[in-house]
Amino acid sequence: MSSVLYDRHEVRRARYAVAAVFAVHGAVTGSFATRVPWIQDHASVTAGQLGLALVFPALGASLAMPLAGRVGHRFGARTALRGLIALWTLTLALPSLAPNLPTLCLALFVFGATAGMADVAMNALGVEVENRLGRSIMSGLHGMWSAGALTGAAGGTLAAHLGSDARLHHVLAAAILTVVGVTACRWVLDLRPADDEEPPPRFALPPRSALLIGAIGFCAVFAEGASLDWSAVYLRDELGTSAGLAAACTTGFMLTMAGARFAGDAVVNRFGAVRTVRAGGALAVFGGALIVVAENPATAMTGFALLGLGIAVVVPLCFAAAGRSGPNPSQAIAGVATITYTSGLVAPGAIGTLAQATSLVVSFGLVTVLVGGLAGLAGVLRAGDRDRPKVSPPSAAVPERRP
Repeated sequence: MSSVLYDRHEVRRARYAVAAVFAVHGAVTGSFATRVPWIQDHASVTAGQLGLALVFPALGASLAMPLAGRVGHRFGARTALRGLIALWTLTLALPSLAPNLPTLCLALFVFGATAGMADVAMNALGVEVENRLGRSIMSGLHGMWSAGALTGAAGGTLAAHLGSDARLHHVLAAAILTVVGVTACRWVLDLRPADDEEPPPRFALPPRSALLIGAIGFCAVFAEGASLDWSAVYLRDELGTSAGLAAACTTGFMLTMAGARFAGDAVVNRFGAVRTVRAGGALAVFGGALIVVAENPATAMTGFALLGLGIAVVVPLCFAAAGRSGPNPSQAIAGVATITYTSGLVAPGAIGTLAQATSLVVSFGLVTVLVGGLAGLAGVLRAGDRDRPKVSPPSAAVPERRP
C-alpha cells in the first residue's frame, strides 16, 4: 500500500469509522437471524431443507473471501469497503424474497459472499488502524460487531413480535444500514497500492502462516458456534430447565462475549496477545469442565459464561496476527476468515451428530478439549505483539488521498 501519512486525529477518526462499519456488519447478521423462521415459512421448506440452505452463506463466503484483496487493490481500501459493505447490507433483503428452496439457496449464497468480502475488507482496515495507533483495538472492533448483532437481533425480535412481514422489515433495515455503512466509510483510511505494487492473485490458497493462525481461530469459533446453537438445548435436555431459562443462557453467553471483547484491548495492551490467549484458553477449559460436570443450571450457565470470556478475544487477535504475518495482509486475513467460517459451519452439525451418537455432555467434552488447544497454539500469535509502528507525528503528516 502507498505510504500516505495521517496525523493522530485522522487515525482516531478512522478507528471510530471502522468501528461503525463493524457494528453495521453485525446488525445485518442479527436482523437476518431473528427472521429465519418467517423465511422458512415463506419459502415453504422443511427443517432439513432449511439446514441445507443455511450451508450456502458459509459456502459463498469461503469462495468469495479470497477475492477481497483483489478488489481492494483495484479500487483502494476506502472505495472497496464502501462498495462491499453496501452490497452486504442490500443483500439483507434477498432471503426473505425467496419463494422456494432453489432461490433461497441462491439468495443465501450471494448473502454469504458479500458478507465474507466485506468482512475481509473491514478487518484489513482495522489491522491497519491498529498498526498506526500502536495499540490493540481489534477486540473492541469485534465487540462493536457483537453489539451490532445484538441490536439487529433486538430489532428483528420486535418486528417478529409485532407480526411484521420480513420482506418489509428487511428492506427498511437494509436501506437504513446501507446509509449508515456508506456514510461511515467516508472517514476510513484511504489506502491505495503503490504504483509498482503487483496486484494480488484473483484467487489463491491462504499462506501457511494463515493456516496456523486459523487453527486457533477454528478452535475458538467451534466453541462459540457450539455454545450459541446448543447451550439452550443443553440446559433444557440435560438439566431439565424451562425454555425461558435455557434461552437466557444463550443470551447471557452472547452478552459475555460482547463485554469481554470491549474489555479485551486493555488486557492485550497490558499482557500481549500470546499471554492473553493462553490465559483465555485456561479459563475456557475451566468453563467447559463446569458445563460437563454441571448438575444444576447455575453451574452450567457459569460454565458457558467462562467459556465465552475465555474465547472472546481469540478471533480478533487471529485477524490482527494474520494482518502482520506476511507481505499480503488481505490474503492472510482471507485465509483465516475462511477457516473460521468453516469452523462455524461445521460446529453445530458436528455437535449434533456426536450428541445423537453419545450425548451432549460428550459433545461439550470435545469442545473443552478443543479450547484446551488455545494455550498450546498461542505462540503463533506472537506477530501481534511485535513491531507495531506508531502514528506519524502531526508535523510529518500529509493530506489523505481522496477517492
